[in-house]
Amino acid sequence: MERRKFIQQTALAGAGVLASKYGLGKSLQQEQFPVVRVPYGQRKFKSTAVDNLINEVQQNIGNKEIAWLFGNCFPNTLDTTVEYSLIDGKPDTFVITGDIDAMWLRDSTAQVTPYLPLCKNDKLLQNMIEGVIRRQNKCIIIDPYANAFYKDATKVSEWKKTDVTDMKPGVHERKWEIDSLCYPIRLAYLYWKQTGDTAPFDEHWKQAMTLVVQTFREQQRMSGQGPYSFQRETSWATDGVPLGGYGYPVKPNGLICSMFRPSDDATIFPYLIPSNYFAVKVLGWLAEMWEAIGKDPQKAADVRALAKEVYVGLQQATVMHPKFGKIYAYEINGYGSINLMDDANVPSLLAMPYLESVFPTDITYANTRRYVLSDENPFYFKGTVAEGIGSPHTGLNKIWCIGITMRGLTSTDTKEMASCIEMLRQSHAGTGFMHESFNPSAPIDFTRKWFAWANTLFGEFIWKMYREHKDLLKAPVAMVAAPPAKRR
Repeated sequence: MERRKFIQQTALAGAGVLASKYGLGKSLQQEQFPVVRVPYGQRKFKSTAVDNLINEVQQNIGNKEIAWLFGNCFPNTLDTTVEYSLIDGKPDTFVITGDIDAMWLRDSTAQVTPYLPLCKNDKLLQNMIEGVIRRQNKCIIIDPYANAFYKDATKVSEWKKTDVTDMKPGVHERKWEIDSLCYPIRLAYLYWKQTGDTAPFDEHWKQAMTLVVQTFREQQRMSGQGPYSFQRETSWATDGVPLGGYGYPVKPNGLICSMFRPSDDATIFPYLIPSNYFAVKVLGWLAEMWEAIGKDPQKAADVRALAKEVYVGLQQATVMHPKFGKIYAYEINGYGSINLMDDANVPSLLAMPYLESVFPTDITYANTRRYVLSDENPFYFKGTVAEGIGSPHTGLNKIWCIGITMRGLTSTDTKEMASCIEMLRQSHAGTGFMHESFNPSAPIDFTRKWFAWANTLFGEFIWKMYREHKDLLKAPVAMVAAPPAKRR
């Protein structure tokens, strides 16, 4: 189904039933938690390691609502989105994003990465993730500029009639986003480090990674605009790219142009800073893999040279804010123009330590974090139930579960972590799952009932809290009723 249609579905058909059963001010602690996870026999993929972890967490934390949410959300990618098979004896895994029947390179990586630490106890789980790597390589080879793909290459995209770009067979959407090529490197590297397995890094992987570097080079636009352009017949301003589909001009400085953000919204200024930082990080990992696995020192040297060029360009990415001091801009163009904001989609400024593209102790990041979590960020919204970062993608006064979760994952303050847990607990609107975005004063008003990335990331956050701050998952303090008044 078209993504925009799901964005517009902010009130679900069952919302009235849920609202009546679970009033906005009423905790599910007082109710019998309904079974909402997919029945065992209907799950797309089963993992004993994941189920064992769920049982352990649920038995050892006091907050039963959080335990229930963890049991629903953490396995949601496996339960509902994974299509695993063998092709020519090798794993192949297609992972849809949820309510849209297509595989995003970004989402599919983010959906399965939290399971990597469990692979040592579950060989089938490892095989499944190997299959994701192999499928991503195939997608990149089809078109490194595309962000989303179909499993069936004969399926015609809903965007075929409206998009003015080179739509190849098997492509669902062709929005060029830097992070679409960064995420597969991240998954491959972390998989290698967790398992030691090099099986998926074959000739297809080498071909795909060569295309990644070539595409990044083209989008540095050191001489000309490059081969990619995109226009769409639409009334949504954020869905089209101006000036013939090439975007507003940039002054070449080593940075990579990204025509779209990880939200799939068009950038204003093409140098998207969080994504360029992400590129520097994963290019370093790719160079390491070319040396250790690919046995190609020249490829490694070329990748490191590219990373250095991008890093040098990033020295223009900071600005002095009158209230917060030196902070990172969200977008720039090399001519001095800047866009100050943050978007909940990852990579974001907030999420940079999570992606290891900056250190959490980086003073500029600390200043930036204070900025993006303040009213100075035009997409930071507050309500009576929650507050957090939203996105132009879902409009005003909608905050993202991913943004709240990422705030908790990158925090060093236990009070802030606890606050994020509580806001997420109150945001599921009785469904037992996380959503894309919601009204911070009325969580029953949400977008995307089935968004696997938000679910799995929430599970990753709770698992981290379970390992590091289990006291934050204790049972809420019971309300003590006042003694009845004595009769006179």
